[in-house]
Amino acid sequence: MLEIKNVSKTFNAGTINETHALNRLNLSLAQGEFITVIGGNGSGKSTLLNAVAGIFGVDSGKIIIDDKDVTKLPDFKRAVYLGRVFQDPMRGSAANMTIEENLALAVRRGAGRGLSRGVPKSERAQYREALSLLDLGLENRMTAQVGLLSGGQRQAITLLMATIKKPKLLLLDEHTAALDPKTATKVLELSDMLVKRDNLTTLMVTHNMKDAIRYGDRLIMMSGGNIVFEAAGEEKKSLTVRDIIEKFSTVSAGDYSAALLS
Repeated sequence: MLEIKNVSKTFNAGTINETHALNRLNLSLAQGEFITVIGGNGSGKSTLLNAVAGIFGVDSGKIIIDDKDVTKLPDFKRAVYLGRVFQDPMRGSAANMTIEENLALAVRRGAGRGLSRGVPKSERAQYREALSLLDLGLENRMTAQVGLLSGGQRQAITLLMATIKKPKLLLLDEHTAALDPKTATKVLELSDMLVKRDNLTTLMVTHNMKDAIRYGDRLIMMSGGNIVFEAAGEEKKSLTVRDIIEKFSTVSAGDYSAALLS
């Protein structure tokens, strides 16, 4: 469903700050596959998601989503294929709009249709049902402004917005890193539920080793802009945080390994 073929990306080429963020990277995801992505700072995790989303062009290689070559498409033209949730709960939703208005915008993403006449009554039942799945009571607050919600509630709304149209590909970019542990667990469980329910092909970047092991069908570790380790099935289930730290040490992860133990 997603094919990344020999993709390379260098930033600040020819300068003292030259960085090879992706180095002939190859990665394939089958329909409905959920992959967790780990790696130290500068390993290429976020660059991978940004390249897939079309935030910048790649230097070489191809990116194919649902059999369509999107390598040359800008980000706004890829929006029809993608759902994305960022680390910052303030991104991905409009603070001065209501919950139902934000959901209506998400439904219209890529269709060029606005909300000049407000949210149609025919859609409110759909949004209420979707919100009830979050088990946060937000189905009773659909006219509340999103900016008045807590960080966790807002991230849950953003997650729902990203998945409501059942995107071809869901990108989760450290989407629980800014939340407290209890709220992060709730949002992760919601993510897993939505991914499984709708059979969504998903890439989730995380720094949390336990979450990377617990969630998803396959785990990949990145270093130097490429994949240096991956595990799936029973091998993935049997991994421990210590195992992953040892893998990091074999690819010169440096001080990052110590940080994982803290």
